[in-house]
Formats: sequence, C-alpha cells, structure tokens
Amino acid sequence: MQYLEGRKYVVQGIFLVVALIFLSRLFFMQVMDGTYKLAADKNTLQRLVQIPYRGLIYDRKNQLLVQNTPVYDLMVVPREVKQLDSTRFCELLQIPIEELRASLLAAKKYSRNKPSPIIQNLTTPDLAAIEDNLMDFSGFRVQARMARSYRTSSLAHALGYVGAITPAFLEKPKYAKYRPGENVGISGLEAYYEQTLMGRRGVQYKMVNVRGIEKGKFRDGEFDTLSVAGQDLHLSIDADLQAYGEKLLAGRRGSIVAIDPQTGEILAFVSVPNYDPKLLTGKGSGNRYMALLNNPDRPLFNRPLMATYPPGSVFKLVNELVALQLGVVRPETGFECNQKLVHCTHRHEYPGNVSIAIKNSCNPYFYQVMRAAVVRGQSRNRFEDARLGLGQWQKMVKSFGLGEKLGVDMAQEKRGLIPSPEFYDKRLGFHRWNFKTVYSLSIGQGEIGITGLQMANVLATIANRGWYYTPHFVRGIGNGGPLPQFREKHYTAVDTTLFKYVIPGMEMVVDGNGGTGNLASLSQYGITMAGKTGTVQNPHGFDHATFAAFAPVNDPKIAIAVFIENSGFGGTSAAPAAGLLIEKYLRGKVSPYRKRWEDWIMYGDFTRKLH
Repeated sequence: MQYLEGRKYVVQGIFLVVALIFLSRLFFMQVMDGTYKLAADKNTLQRLVQIPYRGLIYDRKNQLLVQNTPVYDLMVVPREVKQLDSTRFCELLQIPIEELRASLLAAKKYSRNKPSPIIQNLTTPDLAAIEDNLMDFSGFRVQARMARSYRTSSLAHALGYVGAITPAFLEKPKYAKYRPGENVGISGLEAYYEQTLMGRRGVQYKMVNVRGIEKGKFRDGEFDTLSVAGQDLHLSIDADLQAYGEKLLAGRRGSIVAIDPQTGEILAFVSVPNYDPKLLTGKGSGNRYMALLNNPDRPLFNRPLMATYPPGSVFKLVNELVALQLGVVRPETGFECNQKLVHCTHRHEYPGNVSIAIKNSCNPYFYQVMRAAVVRGQSRNRFEDARLGLGQWQKMVKSFGLGEKLGVDMAQEKRGLIPSPEFYDKRLGFHRWNFKTVYSLSIGQGEIGITGLQMANVLATIANRGWYYTPHFVRGIGNGGPLPQFREKHYTAVDTTLFKYVIPGMEMVVDGNGGTGNLASLSQYGITMAGKTGTVQNPHGFDHATFAAFAPVNDPKIAIAVFIENSGFGGTSAAPAAGLLIEKYLRGKVSPYRKRWEDWIMYGDFTRKLH
C-alpha cells in the first residue's frame, strides 16, 4: 500500500511539472505575440518585423536598372489609439478627415492588435515635418522601409512594379507571411521573382512604454532573428538596345522582341505605347496607376506577351518546314502562281523552288504547299481526309512553341491559337469543312494567332536549325545562372537537316535583287541576314506590318520580330526598324547614312507608299 501511495505522488508530481511547462510556454507565446503587458513598469513588448533589403536588378552589361531608396510609412495599432484628436491629426498630416476615418476602419477590420498603414511612401522631409508631434498620438508609429527607384525610363512592361500588398493577395497561401502595408511585386519580373528578390524577414523584440518610447531589447535580443537580403537579378536585356527600340516606335502601336538564339536570352522587349516605370513609385502612385489604366492608348497592355495577331507571311516558313518533313514537297518543288487559288500581292518570277517562293512571298505557292500537307488521301471522305491532315499539321506546328505558352519568366503570357480539327468542328460542324474552308492558314491568316514573343522564338528556332531554349529575361540570380528550365533544349517535329532549305530564300528576302525585305539589309557592313516580311490583314483598319529575321546567318547572335500596327507592308516599316536594331546590337552604333531610316520609322506616314 505504501508503495502504491508513493507511486501516486510521483504521478501527481509529473502532471504538476507538465502543467508548469505548459503554462510557462503559454506565457512565453503571449509575450512573443506582443499582447502581454508587463504590469510592473507598464512596459509593452513590441514585435518588429525587419523587412530585408530587396534584390537589385541589372542589365546584361551590369548597368543598374532598379535599386532601393528609403521611405517611411505611418502605421497604426487600433487597440492602442486613445482619445484621438482627429482634427489636429489631419492638420498635421494634411489629409482629409474622411481619409483618416476610412483608414482606421480598414485597420480595425484587419486587426486591432497588429499595425496597419495610414499613410505610405513618406519621404525624409515629410517625416521630419510630423515626427516630433507624433508622440502626442498614441497607437501611431513610423516604420521605415526601402522602396523601388529606377535608373531607367524604359523596360516598364518587363520590370513590372512593386506596390502595397492588397487584401486579395493576403488571402493567398503564398503571401501568408506578408502584412498590410508591406510591398510585393505586382507584375512583371518583380512579381515572377518575388521570393528571390524579397529575401527572408527578420524579427526584433523591443520593450516600449505606453508612449511608444523604446526601453531596450527584450532579454538582450535572445529571440531576435536577422533578415536576409534578397538576391540580385542579372537580366539578359541590353538596356541601350531596349531604349533605342522604344525610341524608334514611340508614338506607334506594336512590339519588338529580340532574342539571342544560342541562349534563349531576351535582348529587347519593346511594347508601345509604354510608360515610365517611375510613375508607379512614391506618393500618389495609386492615382497615376489609375490614370494609366484608364488611358485609351492602353499603355499598361503588355503587347509582346498578350497581343495575338495572325502572323502573316512569316508563318509560310513554318508551313514549308512541315511540308518538307511530311515529304509532300522537296526543296526544288515548284508551283504555279495561280491567282485563281488565292490572290498574290505583286508580280514576280515563276516560283520554281522554295527559295524563289520565299523571296517573293508567293501566296498561291504556299497555298499549294499546305494543301499537299493536309490533303494526303488518308480517307476516301474528303472531309475526314482534311480532319486527319489538319490534326497532324497542328501537332507539328505546335512543336515550334506556337499555340501554347512558351514558359517565359513572366506571368500573363498568352497561348495564341493554332486551330485544331475540333476547333472547326465546333465552329462549322463535324464534316462540314475541308481544306478550302481553312486555306487562309497557309499564308498566316484566318483563325491563327501568335504573340510577338512566339514569332521571335520561331526565328531563333530556324536560326538554330531546329531547336530553341525557352526565352527568358534573367540570365543570372545572385552569383548563379538562370533557372534550370531555361537550360533545356526543345526540338521541333521537323528534322534538323531540313531547316537549311528555307534559309537561302530568307537571305534573298533581305539581300536578293527585288527581295521584299531589302530595307533591312546590312550587307554593306559584311553582316548577312535571313528574314521574312509579312503584311497582316486587318478588318478594322489599315493592315499591320511584320518582319522577322536573324543575323549573322552562319553564327546567329540575334533573332528579332517587329510588329507595327496599321503600318501596311512589312517591307517598308517593320523591315527597316529591324535592320536598325540589328545594326545597333551587332555594331554598337547606327551609321550616319542609315539614320535617315530612324526619321522614317519615327515620323513617316506608313499609309503612303515609299518611293
């Protein structure tokens, strides 16, 4: 009995120890949460989150594009606000009393115990004007942080911007550690690489009295954690080339994308109309954002990623390669320029082989090329034969990175459209269409749609003779390289040995006698170029102009796609623009002789013929 009695006391003792441990941990958790009052000296424990230094952004030549600058936010903890003199407070801050009431209400809805922003992006002079008076208003404190500042006035669509985190963002699990008032990447590279740029938060615990005056660290900083700065991004963008492209297309609508074919690195990413990234920083940035959003010119619209258009004659290159792979044509195959099939834009020599056809962009030739690829006698039913052929054609075309997202390191990329048999079944009915219904695809018109980025990538693929790296903006993160997915080669469904057959014709487009892209030529500087012009039919107005090319032909260093809305023939607008950009990149300058084309691109009337 004595043994059992003693054992009872041991068990009770164990429960007592466990209870004490539990209570002590509960006490500590209350302290850590900043809600436990130290009644002896009326001090309060304050938990301060240390926002890390956001990573910087550089271009490929190590020019600093985006940096950080100190700003200050006025925060409020609603539970600590006592007898607020709203009139005096608003006079001090120079804000309407309605704005203060709305901010306090929003703060209470978020949390009565956690700080929320009242006014953000105060500069050092702004802070100096109010700081001495803030001690008269309990519950309010100033929080310093670093905001984005820009050393470039271009590249806004690629860089994106940083802004205060929204309630919608806070509801997402990936932003669980963020709090109201903190900044987050909203769009562009700032958003895609948010976790990389943001770094890791730190925490400090301090003792403050009821007036918010610091009384020292809690337990000598035993529980503090240091913040870790975000990693820098090193872009593949050439800032000088980017600025030059934006200058050329200023006042127009369109896009320019330039890629290094050997790496997939994006060299230039022009979207016009555009805006200065500085507009979305600092006090009043919200109002400026709304002005951009409501601008009828849509300067926030990211055209290279989101605008999809029929590619026009540039797409003839893909159709020819697919037909070569299927074995339905050979490089020496000729087709009559039969305008009963489809209209051809100008008179030219007989398209006796693929090179002559590409040089002159003969529409009837490519009509017959695609008809041979789709109508192959796989079924006695002509409708089913077209369905089978188009399905096989679509799969091969999509292997060029068309009709799907390429996977660039930026959100909002559009897929475009390479129509399938099912697409036409739904639109026209099963077995209610054949090749004559969809022939416009043969010349890059009709339902097909691709982005400027996809078009540039097609040219990079041809430059590489059949493969590409996924286009990307970031060539280095911190001291490392790009993300792993950007080092994986992608091959098309066309044999790499067949690409050599379309390149001579592309060279003739630029440097051949009577080539449609002669205005892009750089032969006088010893630079060979392979390209293709395009004129995209526009049912809503003047036609759009395209030109896509790569150079030098035997050692490609740049592939480019230029798309200018309502500019007519691609050879007279998009082609000279591409030539200037390629010259700028490969030679580092534009010769005085060719600067006349700058004036033409910037100020010329593309609706009239160029003589």
